[in-house]
Amino acid sequence: MQSDPFRIRDHVADFDQIVQDIVRRSEAVRATIPMAADVAYGPDQAETVDLFFPSGKRSGLPVHMFIHGGYWRMFSKRDYSNVATTITQAGAIAVIVDYALMPKVRMATIVEQVRRAKQWVLDNIHDWGGDPANLTVSGHSAGAHLSTFLFNGEHTRSNVRAALLLGGLYDLKPLQTSFLANEIGITDEEVALFTPLAHRHDPQTKATVLVGANETPPFHQQADRFKENLLQQGSPVTWLVLTNRNHMDSVRDLGVPDSQTGDCLTKLIANDRR
Repeated sequence: MQSDPFRIRDHVADFDQIVQDIVRRSEAVRATIPMAADVAYGPDQAETVDLFFPSGKRSGLPVHMFIHGGYWRMFSKRDYSNVATTITQAGAIAVIVDYALMPKVRMATIVEQVRRAKQWVLDNIHDWGGDPANLTVSGHSAGAHLSTFLFNGEHTRSNVRAALLLGGLYDLKPLQTSFLANEIGITDEEVALFTPLAHRHDPQTKATVLVGANETPPFHQQADRFKENLLQQGSPVTWLVLTNRNHMDSVRDLGVPDSQTGDCLTKLIANDRR
């Protein structure tokens, strides 16, 4: 029987060990980096963010939002606090976003939640020492998919300066026949409404599209198609295949500033155009 290219644990031998390591690193970050936990951005109990702060004066700081993956149905912001290591070392406030999970809610709810989180940042981050005019975002896997809905729409400014999209999902149709069919059952309507390839995007947002060299073929194909789609729309895009990285060690690297992935995130926050 052919393995499912979307079932990550079938293709990453040390999947559980990497997840445990990410969670362990996240616990250490929560204990060592100054933070404000569980700040509400909306009325639902799932609608909270964790804020992590760089050392020094908190005034006019860059702001970076991170949205975790897990195929819209697992993990939480607590599991990915480790990303704040790279963000705060780059001198920015880290905003790690939580959202409700499928199948308890549908994708429309999650997309609306992450948009609400962005609006909360734009409206309130100044009170925490951040500059809402210097907002960047990133996401991994389903989080990369959700991140695209923070800068879609070509006629309205998104107020997102740049976005880093790691191991993202940009075409939902193939997921309907994957192992996820029995777990979240993506509908035809969700495919039509929430496939990023079907949307136009803010040409003022600079996208960095990353995929691990050891990802399965659909992740490479979707990343390439989305990159080309953005270029055709006139959006600035940086494209990179991460050396010897799979779907899970690439996201762990987001919290390691001197890794290839962490370096991409640092440069994005610093607005380094090299």
